[in-house]
Amino acid sequence: MAKAKTNYTCTECGGIVNKWAGQCPSCGQWNTLVETLIEAAGNRFSGKHQSLAQTAPVLNLSDIEASDVPRFGTGIEEFDRVLGGGLVPGGVVLIGGDPGIGKSTLLLQALSNLTKTKKVLYVSGEESGAQIALRANRLVLDTHGLALQAEIQLEKILNTLADHKPEVVVIDSIQTIYSDALSSAPGSVAQVRECAAQLTRVAKTMNITMILVGHVTKEGALAGPRVLEHIVDTVLYFEGDTHSSFRLVRAIKNRFGAVNELGVFAMTERGLKGVSNPSALFLSQHESQVAGSCVMVTQEGTRPLLVEIQALVDSSFAPNAKRLSVGLEQNRLAMLLAVLHRHAGVAAFDQDVFINAVGGVKIAEPAADLAVLLAINSSMRNKPLPRSLVVFGEVGLAGEIRPAPRGQERLKEAAKLGFTIAMIPKANAPKQKIEGLTIIAVDRIDEAMSRIRDIDDAG
Repeated sequence: MAKAKTNYTCTECGGIVNKWAGQCPSCGQWNTLVETLIEAAGNRFSGKHQSLAQTAPVLNLSDIEASDVPRFGTGIEEFDRVLGGGLVPGGVVLIGGDPGIGKSTLLLQALSNLTKTKKVLYVSGEESGAQIALRANRLVLDTHGLALQAEIQLEKILNTLADHKPEVVVIDSIQTIYSDALSSAPGSVAQVRECAAQLTRVAKTMNITMILVGHVTKEGALAGPRVLEHIVDTVLYFEGDTHSSFRLVRAIKNRFGAVNELGVFAMTERGLKGVSNPSALFLSQHESQVAGSCVMVTQEGTRPLLVEIQALVDSSFAPNAKRLSVGLEQNRLAMLLAVLHRHAGVAAFDQDVFINAVGGVKIAEPAADLAVLLAINSSMRNKPLPRSLVVFGEVGLAGEIRPAPRGQERLKEAAKLGFTIAMIPKANAPKQKIEGLTIIAVDRIDEAMSRIRDIDDAG
């Protein structure tokens, strides 16, 4: 028997080389080349879905009518928010997250709601029909009209789509689907890339809304080739600790809406429920004021969220002081400590510094800089900040405090939740007074520290 021919494919960029190397020559990533079989040439289209490979007409862009994208809701408000207002006919959504975090539960709830207005199909490659029925009974869902197919062969799934013509389809999961046109195993780079490409093409051609469930690696990235995220229209990530009852769904990519939108859910006995006031999750309820705690307003997509930043500064007995950050960028912490020393005269070179964003939220924007420095200074001085104080602002290397986008929305959200003092960049100072909110506009970090000391002395 002749030996099967193989080559090596990069899991990051999809590049192909003839022999293994430690570094991919196409994208430069290390240890990403995996062995795959060389597939025999043949027609990828067969059976009832062969007609889908017709040539598309060439049109003049000016002749194409630019209309608003139609949407329909899933019946889950927080899920619709992350999607940009709802699902889009012909749109392909990829949703990933850790095992057991609630991906299948959320999608089963959404399909149950959609059965009242849409023709839906749930394709399961991981669980049997009996297992899904047990979950639906446990969640007390109305499953009348919810079609289910337990299948992992791509060609059979495509034929089912051509026969039943559903409007919404869930594929759970893309890593379990395989095509007969390829001899490699399900979940391999070639299979995931090919199956995702064909399902996306069918979704666009038949105007089917398709949701693909994706596995994640131990590093938290979506498993499979990086091209998988480029193929689809929307990429959603589940965040949060599986041991906690709260889940965050974040939009990383969205061709039909804003990115970095955040949906907040609570896991209950009857599935995932949207949280109407997520700011309450990220604020600790202290009986008395404590040092090292500062409340900031972060912007997640179109939603302002109040998050508590906690800092603990303690004497270091090791040669190198520790710098640990949870929920915020680790490297930025070292930079901020250098700015604090150079421009505000507060040295922490012999102190261990620990930073945490309460509630497990991840803050990527630099508008958290001012809150981090105020929390560190509060912990070092062992003096609590005012309970009613809220801050935001980016700190530059020259010690200046730069404005944050959508400052008005942040201030209005803080005032709505009862905060009365806001320390913000001078460029974000509102032209009209916000009722119940005293604005402290600052230009530099040393000015911010001085104003905080004045508040402490006055209090």
